Amino acid sequence: MTLSSKKHPALRFGLRAAGLLCVATLGFFAWQSYYPVRAANGWTVQVVHGDVQKAASLLPMADGSLVVSQELDKAKGSIVRIHPNGTRDVVVANLSKPDGLFATRGGWVFSQESAALPVSFFKDGVVTELFQGESVQGLWDDGDYLYAIEDRKPFGRLLRYRWSDQTLSVLRDQVEEGESIVRCTDGRMLYNEKNKGVVRELSADGSDPVVLSHLNQPSFLMCDERGLWVNEDATHRARLLLIDKQGRQRTILSFLKAPQSIVPTGQGTYLLAEGGRNRVLELVPDKHTASPKHAPT
Repeated sequence: MTLSSKKHPALRFGLRAAGLLCVATLGFFAWQSYYPVRAANGWTVQVVHGDVQKAASLLPMADGSLVVSQELDKAKGSIVRIHPNGTRDVVVANLSKPDGLFATRGGWVFSQESAALPVSFFKDGVVTELFQGESVQGLWDDGDYLYAIEDRKPFGRLLRYRWSDQTLSVLRDQVEEGESIVRCTDGRMLYNEKNKGVVRELSADGSDPVVLSHLNQPSFLMCDERGLWVNEDATHRARLLLIDKQGRQRTILSFLKAPQSIVPTGQGTYLLAEGGRNRVLELVPDKHTASPKHAPT
């Protein structure tokens, strides 16, 4: 023992305590990063595709392949197609944070969540720019109109593009971190404001009432006959929530890391992009869990 350490036991104790605190902090973050995803009773979850960098939006194809956007920035992002045998093709390269994907008109539209980049349409190997946006993320298409929402703070916009004459309308211009817009089976159109932790209903009178609140960074929204699915785009301990037709909220998956889109496969299961762990998960209901057509109405 050195003379200085004998004279300064408080310093020695402080250094030891600081070291223990550092180890505990690192251990806590490691636990949050690597703790396995947990599924609610009646569900199981498994990894179906790994090494999908910053997996964001998913688009299952009729041939069993899966189109995935890899949300890397500065022209390093891409849209890839994963075939049933596991091989992968880059469909569109040199993108900046490609995010939203939506199948329409025999192809699909996609967005890029970076400043001053277009929403584009891909079909038969050709990319066509539709309109310019600012950090566009979520997309929804009803056949006549393509809706897009900007992930900006505080003045993001909710846009509507009309296919027939290529006109662009601004429906809302003060959306705070809007990341998703969706039409539900009951006809309502919903969108989120991530930073505020809310989901709103797009209304004709412009009031846009809050239908869900006190959420932890709500991101991707998806509606089916089970109800409304909400992913929390949090780095640690994020959840996948399901709000049924009676308004009851249930946590289906927990301990996710930055989950993005969730989509039905058409086979009774769901695929979920977990961008924080660079992978795609499959969510499978057990035989006792009601299928969408038997879900409460």
